[in-house]
Amino acid sequence: MTITPTRPAARRETRPMDGFADSATMLRRNLRHLVRYPALIIATISVPVIMLLLFAYLFGDTISAGVGGPAGGVDYIDYLVPGILLMTIASGAVQTAVQIRSDMNEGIVDRFRTMPISRTAVVTGHVLGSVILNVVTVVSVIGVGLALGFRPTAGLLEWLAVTGLTVLISFAITWLAVTLGLLAKTVEGASNTPMVLSFFLPFLSTTFIPLASLPSGIRWFAEYQPYTPIIQTLRGLLIGGPIGHNGWLAVCWGVALTIGGYVWSKRLFARDPQR
Repeated sequence: MTITPTRPAARRETRPMDGFADSATMLRRNLRHLVRYPALIIATISVPVIMLLLFAYLFGDTISAGVGGPAGGVDYIDYLVPGILLMTIASGAVQTAVQIRSDMNEGIVDRFRTMPISRTAVVTGHVLGSVILNVVTVVSVIGVGLALGFRPTAGLLEWLAVTGLTVLISFAITWLAVTLGLLAKTVEGASNTPMVLSFFLPFLSTTFIPLASLPSGIRWFAEYQPYTPIIQTLRGLLIGGPIGHNGWLAVCWGVALTIGGYVWSKRLFARDPQR
C-alpha cells in the first residue's frame, strides 16, 4: 500500500518581512473596524474629555485652594492636562484588551491559526491600531484643553519629546492591556481588569494634585509607581519646570513595560489561555 505524505501544517513562524506584512494586514483589519464603528472612537475620546471637564470646571478651584493656590505655581488647567493625556492612553488600551478577548472567544483567532501567517501578527495588529487611535485621541484631548485655557510653553524639541514619549507609553500600556485581555476568560473580565490602568493608577499619582499634597501612605505609592514619573515628564515638557530624574525613569518604565508586555502576551497567545 502506497502511503501518501500528508500536507504539512500551515507555517506558524515566518520570515521577518513576512511578519511585518502580516502585521500590516491585521492593522488594516483593525482600522477598518474602527471606521465601521465610530462609536468606539467617540467612547475612547469621551472618557478623558469628561474627566478634563469635570476636574477643570467643577473641582479645579477647590483643588487649587486646597493645595495652597495654583498647583505647582501654574494654572490648574495647565497642571491637569498632562495627567489627563496619560489617562487618555490608558483608556484606549482598555478597548484593546476587550477586542483581543472578543477575537479569542468568537473563534476568529482559531481560523487565523490555520492560515500561513505570523503567529503574533493578530496581536501586533491590535496593538498598532490602538497606538494610532491613542495618538488621535491625545491630539483631540489637547485640542479640548486648548479650548478650555490650556497654554503649553513647549517649543519644537519639547513637542517632539512629548510625541516620542506618548508613542512609547502607548506601546507599553497597550501591550500590558493585551496581556490582561489574554489572561481574562470573558469579554467582561477583559473590560474590568485593565481598569487598574485607566483609573486606579492615575488617581493614585500626580494627575490631579501635587505629590506633596497626598497623604503619606498614598504619597509613597504614588512616588514609586510608573505613572508619576511619566506625568511629571510630560508636565515638565509641556509647561516647563524641572524634570530631573523623572525623564529617564519614564523612558525606563516605558521600555520595560513594552518588552515585558510583548513577551508575556506572545507566550499567552501561543499557549491559548482559552484552552
